[in-house]
Amino acid sequence: MKASKIAYKPVGLALGAVSGMVAGATFKQAWKMLGHDEDAPDATDEERSWNEVLLAATLQGAIFAAVKAAVDRAGATATRRLTGTWPG
Repeated sequence: MKASKIAYKPVGLALGAVSGMVAGATFKQAWKMLGHDEDAPDATDEERSWNEVLLAATLQGAIFAAVKAAVDRAGATATRRLTGTWPG
C-alpha cells in the first residue's frame, strides 16, 4: 500500500463521520420540505405505509450516497493539492 493511502486513512475516517452528520441533517430537512412528519419512518413503524417507508429509505440512501461521494472527492482533491499525490 502506498504511503499516501496510509496517511489518508485517518483523514478519510474523519471525513466519513462529517459526511454522515451532514447527510443526516440534509435528509431531515428534505423530509420536512416534502411535507411529511418531523421524523422519517422506520421500517418497523406500524402506523406508516409501505410507500412512505420505502420513499424515506430511498431518499435517505440517495442523499447519503451523494454527500459521501462529494465529501470523499473533495478530501481527495484537497490531499492532492497539499501533497501532490492522489490518495486513492
